[in-house]
Amino acid sequence: MVAVAETVRRPTRRLPGSGTISFIGRLFRDKPLGAFGFVICVIFLFCGIFADWLAPYGYNQISPINRLKPPSEKFWLGTDNLGRDMLSRCLYGAQLSVIIGLSAAALATVVSILIGIVSGYLGGKFDMIMQRFVDAWMSFPDLIILIVVVSVVGPGMGPVIVLLGLLYGIGGSRIIRGAVLSVRENAYVHAAQSTGATMPRILWKHILPNVMAPVIVLFTTRVGAVILAESGLAFLGLGVPPPAPTWGGMLSGSGRSFMYLAPWLALAPGLCITIVVYAINVFGDALRDLLDPRMRGSR
Repeated sequence: MVAVAETVRRPTRRLPGSGTISFIGRLFRDKPLGAFGFVICVIFLFCGIFADWLAPYGYNQISPINRLKPPSEKFWLGTDNLGRDMLSRCLYGAQLSVIIGLSAAALATVVSILIGIVSGYLGGKFDMIMQRFVDAWMSFPDLIILIVVVSVVGPGMGPVIVLLGLLYGIGGSRIIRGAVLSVRENAYVHAAQSTGATMPRILWKHILPNVMAPVIVLFTTRVGAVILAESGLAFLGLGVPPPAPTWGGMLSGSGRSFMYLAPWLALAPGLCITIVVYAINVFGDALRDLLDPRMRGSR
């Protein structure tokens, strides 16, 4: 009887990954629109990673005999003015957009965390000076900063990722700082301070885990913003240089020149940008509702 009682009292161990599976189940059950956005993001991520195997043709494979062909069984999205398959170029464009979007959003999130956590926890004069710097940075139009810096440094994937990461990271630190201001007043933070815990330990063990919900949402929203910003730079000729296909570059090149003669040149990359950004935004909204304890969907 004692053994049976101990067996009953013994807490059940959760299988590895069960929390993630449960969270995905809640996402599909409580937030169907967010689940739809999640599925679309996964599909485009899969297409971007495996573009080399999924694309029927090379992204710069020129065939003058097939120039400006409308969508057909052979060319699902048609061809451009040089005879290049638009489906293949959109798939490779997804690869570049995924790399730039995820890398720049990750850098922006790290910058936001570093500035927001330290500024919100320390407070005082350091917080005031840091926030005035953030105010000055946010007073400049984003597009102007992008155009000026890329014009000086030069176009390319590396400069675009670093610039977009810093641009959105400094501005996004306000969100993290606001969450830290409310978390630092909790009892467990004061208890850690009274026991002599160092500031890095408090920030890492007590502050950061309790602001992860806005951090995750900030990351998802920054991915969509970065893709839009990169598309705008590519449209202006300041993004990744050709012949590398980007959705914004396809819109500004053949898409703008031949959009009346061959509208699929503008529709294909334009729809890709619209669908991906919309899917990321609705997925980010669903994450906010599920992770924020103040929202009804988080229960």
